Amino acid sequence: MAQPSLKIVTQKTNDQSVRPAESAEQALYEVRKKIYPRAVRGWFAAWRWALVWATQLAFYGGAWLTWNGRQALLFDIASRKFYVFGLVLWPQDAIYLTILLVISALSLFLFTTVAGRLWCGYACPQTVYTELFMWIERVIEGDRARRIVLDRSDFGARKLGLKAAKHGAWIAVALWTGFTFVGYFTPIRELWHAVWGGETGPWATFWILFYGFATYGNAGWMREQVCKYMCPYARFQSAMFDQDTMIITYDPERGEPRGARPRGIEPKARGLGDCVDCGVCVQVCPTGIDIRDGLQYECIGCAACIDGCNQVMDRMGYARGLIRYSTAHAMERGLTRAQMFARAFRPRVLLYSAILWLVIIAAAVALYERVPLKLDVIRDRAAISREVEGGQIENLYQLQIMNTAEQTRRFEIRVEGLPGIRLASDPVVEMAGASSRLLPVKVRVADGSAAPGSHRIEFELRALDGDREHVEEKSVFIVR
Repeated sequence: MAQPSLKIVTQKTNDQSVRPAESAEQALYEVRKKIYPRAVRGWFAAWRWALVWATQLAFYGGAWLTWNGRQALLFDIASRKFYVFGLVLWPQDAIYLTILLVISALSLFLFTTVAGRLWCGYACPQTVYTELFMWIERVIEGDRARRIVLDRSDFGARKLGLKAAKHGAWIAVALWTGFTFVGYFTPIRELWHAVWGGETGPWATFWILFYGFATYGNAGWMREQVCKYMCPYARFQSAMFDQDTMIITYDPERGEPRGARPRGIEPKARGLGDCVDCGVCVQVCPTGIDIRDGLQYECIGCAACIDGCNQVMDRMGYARGLIRYSTAHAMERGLTRAQMFARAFRPRVLLYSAILWLVIIAAAVALYERVPLKLDVIRDRAAISREVEGGQIENLYQLQIMNTAEQTRRFEIRVEGLPGIRLASDPVVEMAGASSRLLPVKVRVADGSAAPGSHRIEFELRALDGDREHVEEKSVFIVR
């Protein structure tokens, strides 16, 4: 396919003659150059793989955990219930989701301010699945040099077999990922039997295929393009960085002028720095940048270049740390590591930390004090007030009762607020665990015990077992 281009026509003139127009074509966008990241070993690579294992064990295994005979983590949108181990959250508990999002945002601000893009480099799903897919690619197609040779070779049976095996493995992982994702919203054991029986509904089928396709496309094909062009975090990270944020840096004072040399040669004897210009830092970078050009928004902070450079320094007999985690102030002022870490406790970081801990403590207290039952009172507007036998005044109500605990419980309904007010319905109600019920009730007062008009009353729902929790809800009683 031809690359879209823009033709620019220029014309030069002078006093003597008019020259023919000269034209040039300029590409409207840069054609992607495929990146072949080189495998690297080291401290930070080990941390990345540890987090790959941790996140994927949590993701793939979390959906299969059980709690009280049900799935431990289940976001049952159809039934409007979220099960999180011992908690059962209802739509009325959306405040906890809001708090979780606030905690996540504040954590991102804090970690980014202190140490840059740690999330991107180690725990972001795009990074994790790209690392996993690249490992599959290396196992099947070989290391970086073999993959380059394979892609440049003519298409034949061997190339077809290797490519088919690689993409088959990618698709299997992607589909299992899509299945697991849907398993958090539909009971995964039921979903498993439905998949094998070919009985999955249209929505479950759609989301399994959609999420699987997204995983396959993002981690297998697009890779660094997602981080460079689609992820908004790369664009606004600079707003959270300052001169004391730890970032991956190249030390030009030590490394320049760069140049190749044999082992055992003292760099200063040849007027060179420690950088041997081997290009390993570029070859191991998953986004294909050269960290020696300075901090770039494409850098995801994975520290692969640090591991790669340290390996080269070890072979050359030089000190490690030509590429390292540091800060702009530390590089400019030659600060020691102790001085650099001391500057981490600056007002911005302390403010983020204080707010984050306040929100976490408030959320923990709210969850601890959360009463596992809810009550809403709805007046029956079809019959505002009526006179019944014995000259009593009666109002009708609908009580929306939710038992958010997972065991069957009995509750007593009480009402107060007017002299002689009483409940003319059965005051005791039994409810199954994690259930909701709309209960009609009648409330009466003796005629003449209250003046005509609207009067404040209060319903109380009290548990008859356990800790005898209770909730109260206000309403009005109308006398005509």
